[in-house]
Amino acid sequence: MTATSRIAEEQHFTTFDNTELFYRHWPAHNAEERNSPAKAIVIFHRGHEHSGRTEHIVQELGLNDFDFFAWDARGHGQSPGKRGDAPSIEALVRDIDTFIAHITTQYGIAQDNIVILAQSVGAVLATAWVHDYAPNIRALILASPAFKVKLYVPFARSAIAFWKKRRGNFFVNSYVKAKFLSHDPERIASFNSDPLITRAISARILTGLYTISERIVADAAAITVPVQMFISGADWVVHHKPQHLFYNRLNHPLNERHLMPGFYHDTFGEKNRDSVFSHVRSFITAAFAPTPERGFHKKQAAPMRPPLLWADRYGASATMRKELETPLPLFSLKRAYFCLARKVIQLLGPSSNGMKLGLETGFDSGSTLDYVYRNEIGGTHFVGRSLDRAYLESPGWTGIRDRKKMLEELIALAAQKLRAADKAVHIMDVAAGHGRYVLDTLEALGDDGWDSAVLRDFSPLNVEQGTAQIQKRDLASKVSFVKGDAFDAESLASTPTKPTLAIVSGLYELFSENDLVLNSLKGIGAAIQEGGYLVYTNQPWHPQQEFIARVLTSHRNGIPWVMRCRSQAEMDCLVAEAGFKKIAQYIEPQGIFSVALARRIAPIMTKTAKKTTKSTPNG
Repeated sequence: MTATSRIAEEQHFTTFDNTELFYRHWPAHNAEERNSPAKAIVIFHRGHEHSGRTEHIVQELGLNDFDFFAWDARGHGQSPGKRGDAPSIEALVRDIDTFIAHITTQYGIAQDNIVILAQSVGAVLATAWVHDYAPNIRALILASPAFKVKLYVPFARSAIAFWKKRRGNFFVNSYVKAKFLSHDPERIASFNSDPLITRAISARILTGLYTISERIVADAAAITVPVQMFISGADWVVHHKPQHLFYNRLNHPLNERHLMPGFYHDTFGEKNRDSVFSHVRSFITAAFAPTPERGFHKKQAAPMRPPLLWADRYGASATMRKELETPLPLFSLKRAYFCLARKVIQLLGPSSNGMKLGLETGFDSGSTLDYVYRNEIGGTHFVGRSLDRAYLESPGWTGIRDRKKMLEELIALAAQKLRAADKAVHIMDVAAGHGRYVLDTLEALGDDGWDSAVLRDFSPLNVEQGTAQIQKRDLASKVSFVKGDAFDAESLASTPTKPTLAIVSGLYELFSENDLVLNSLKGIGAAIQEGGYLVYTNQPWHPQQEFIARVLTSHRNGIPWVMRCRSQAEMDCLVAEAGFKKIAQYIEPQGIFSVALARRIAPIMTKTAKKTTKSTPNG
C-alpha cells in the first residue's frame, strides 16, 4: 500500500484526574466519503519519547482508511507533569483507558474497530490496559515490550527499590545512546537533537514497570484479543525471555510472533523496518477480514474471542483450579512447606484477632471481611499483634481495602447518574456481608443522595450484625437487612422495591461456576429497570493463590479456600450476557481486585434466568 503524507491535528483530552494530555490525530483520507464504519490505529510511544517520534509510522504504514492517534504520555513531550514521572504506573494505564474512551466518544469510532500499536514502555502500558480493563479492541500490536529492562549494574533493581523506600521518589538517567536504539542514521540524529526527549525516568515508574510487567507476563493467558509481537534480535535495552514467556501463554488463533534478527530496540524506527510494516499491514488486514463461516460476507467481521462463558471448564484458570484441588506429592518440599504454614497458623493464629476470626468463621467470611475493613490491629500479646499487623498488611487484604474505596466511588457515581436522569436511587446489595462498605457510602452520599436500600445476605450472622450496624447508624427508616440467597434468580427478581442500583461485591470471586454466577446476574437484570446500574467486583489475579488454597480455609464447612481467578474479559462477558454494558472500571494498584459499573440495556426474563444451566459461548 502506498503511503500518503498526512497532516496531524494537535489536540488535548482531559484524563481521569482532570489533567489535560496532548495528542496528535491524523484523520483518514476521504473520511466523509467512506461507507464502512470508522477505524483507528492508536500508537503508544517508547519510554523517553513522545508522539512526534511516531509520525513516521503513520506515513510509512499507509492504511489511509484508518484514523491514527498518538499521545504524549504525562511527563513526556507536550503533556504536563514532571519529566519522566507520573503519580504511578497504574495512573498511566488508567490514562490509556480515558484516552480510548475519548476517542470513541469524540470521533465516533467503536472500540472493536480500534487497533493498538505500541512499543517498549508504551507496549507494557497498553498490554496492562488490555489485561486489566478487557477492552473489546480489534487487535494489539507490540514491539520490544519492556517487560524486563536491562540494568547492567549488578543489583540495580534492588538498589533502586531500597533507595526509593528510604529517600522517596528520585530519577534515573537513561544510559542507552541513540546509536544503540537504531541503525538508521536519521533516527539517531533526530533522537540526539530532539529537545522533547525525556532522558530520565522516575524510580516509582521504573519499579512499577517491573512489578506490573511480572504480573502481566505471568497472567498473559487472560488476554483474549489477537496479538502480533515483534522481538528485536539485538536489543540492548530489554530482555528477550519475558517477551517469549508472555507470547507462549497467549492463545488466540490469530496471534503472530516475529523475531527480527539484528534489530535494535527501536523496532518501528529501525533501518530495515519495511519488513515490520509489511507484517503489520497483513495482520491488521486479517483482523478486519470478513469471516464467511460466521456469516460475514459483505461486512467486516466482529473481533474473534474465545468462549469466555465456558472459561470455568476450559482454559488456564480452570486448569489452575484443578491443580490447586489436587494434593501435592507426599514427599515434596512444597507440600512440607504448606503443611508447616498450616501448623503455624493453627498454633499461633489464635493470638491474632484477625487470624483467630478466620479460623473460626472462614478466611473468606463476612466477619473476616468486616474485620479487614476496620483495619484495627489486635492480639493477646506482642507476638499476636505482630502477626495481626502482618496479616492485615498482606496483599489480599490491602487490596480489599482499596476495593472498598473503589466501590464507594462507583456507587456514588451511579447514584449521581440516576439523580441526573431524574430517577430514584433504590439500592440493593445482593450479598452485603455485614454491610459496612454500603452503609459508609450511604452516609457519605447524604440523605438527599439516595432514597432506599435493601441489603441481603444468606448468613443469619451477617444479617444480625448488619441490622445492628443499621440501627447504630440510625438508618432503619430507609435501610433494611433481609436474609436472601444471591443465587436465587426468582428471589432477586421479585424484590418488593424495584432497585435502580444493584451491588454485588466479593461474592462471585468465591464461586468458580459460571452458570451459578450468570443465574444470579440474570436475576439482578430482571429486577432492575432499563437504565439502572450494576456495580460489581472481580478478582482477575492473586499473587498468593496457591498459598491460600493450600493453607487457609473457607467459610463453607472449613474446606480449603480454592479460588478461580476470572479474567476481566470473562467477568464482563457474564455481565453482558445478563443485559448490562460496562461503562466504567477501576482496578487497584496490585491488580488483584477490580470494580466496574455497568448500565442495564436489555430486558431479562425471570424464568429464563432461573432455568439457566448451560451457556452459549460469548465474547
